[in-house]
Amino acid sequence: MPASPLQTSLYSDTARPAPSTPPLDTDRTASVAIIGAGFAGLSAALHLAEMGVDVCVLEANEPGCGASGRNGGQVNPGLKFNPNEVLGQFGRDLGQRMIDMAWGAPDFTFDLISRLGIDCEARQNGTLRAATNTRTARAIDVTANQCARHGMPTRLLDASETALATGTDRYPAALFDPRGGDLHPLNYARGLAAAAQNAGASIHGDSRVASARRQSGKWFLTTDKATVTADKLLVVTNAYTGGLWPGLRKSLVPVYSSIVATEPLPDDLAARILPQRPVLYESGHITVYYRLDKQNRLLMGGRGPQRALSGQTGPLDYLKRYAESLWPGLAGIHWTHAWNGQLAMTPDHLPHLHEPAEDTLIYLGCNGRGVALATAMGKQLAQRLLGGQSARIDLPVTGIKPMRFHAFWPIGVHSAMIWGRMKDRLGI
Repeated sequence: MPASPLQTSLYSDTARPAPSTPPLDTDRTASVAIIGAGFAGLSAALHLAEMGVDVCVLEANEPGCGASGRNGGQVNPGLKFNPNEVLGQFGRDLGQRMIDMAWGAPDFTFDLISRLGIDCEARQNGTLRAATNTRTARAIDVTANQCARHGMPTRLLDASETALATGTDRYPAALFDPRGGDLHPLNYARGLAAAAQNAGASIHGDSRVASARRQSGKWFLTTDKATVTADKLLVVTNAYTGGLWPGLRKSLVPVYSSIVATEPLPDDLAARILPQRPVLYESGHITVYYRLDKQNRLLMGGRGPQRALSGQTGPLDYLKRYAESLWPGLAGIHWTHAWNGQLAMTPDHLPHLHEPAEDTLIYLGCNGRGVALATAMGKQLAQRLLGGQSARIDLPVTGIKPMRFHAFWPIGVHSAMIWGRMKDRLGI
């Protein structure tokens, strides 16, 4: 199957040139082979190469072609669940390590970008988690109290403070976390790829892995032109997981998320929308998220059609209308881009880490928090591959659990969206 072209988006139209990642056309050996060149695979490749490991990355299309290069650009802290829920489910040791890793992942990401000098419009101006009704305001208050007890630098904003922070009176409360921020995700992916190459990693685009077999303690990965023989294997294919690994594709749901973007806004209008330039995501059953980039373009994202848009923008008009309801001054502003793509959702809303053998790791399912989580986990995955099961990793290691009735996921997601929007409107 030939490589898919990079989907047109604001990012593809404004990105730095991609590093050269030619297809693998000669058989080779490597200490570690990585399948997938999103943030997790690129971060793992970088950290392995910096430790002197011979690492080969195989990507079906090009680095950042999937969710890593077309997401909302938000670098958000945390997991789906509150800290106390994480502790209750995973215990004091692992639970606390998960909290430290997930809520600290933005700091790790921005520090890495600074160390590598990646030009990706990175800004650590914070994340706002905004309540949309009384129910979500109460939930955010609970989260704020738990974050405070864990010593996090978060701050609960009341309605008037939230209105000043956002430029709209839509929200009764919000939780501000200064560790969050934003970036140009495709530039970040390409910057990570270039940094990994500079450290010694080999990255090959247009190199879809057709088969993977383990024999005599080695992995043999076959593309349409060549074979990689590796001692260890990392699979990080996320929402674009196919049938390469038994049961893996059916362990997650590849949910589509959509984004629309404006032309650069006039200075006076841009000054009234998120004036301190945090990013925001709404707390609800069906979330909406947005930010202003460095050129004062508004990027508005949320759930949309559960299919590839293929150039159609009409199905995303609801995002434009919602933006205009928040800031009426947007009326008449030109929206220049609209696109969508898949992200990996798991049934338990947590990232999944599988270790089917000591020399094999599988990581996927960031559930919309992949920019920071995948970057931070990349280093830990690298350390685990080198150190084996004695190397600590801050996620539970679980078996692959295919979902029942997985073939019906589009129907299930569509129904959940309708029901979720109804509950959000009713405040339940």
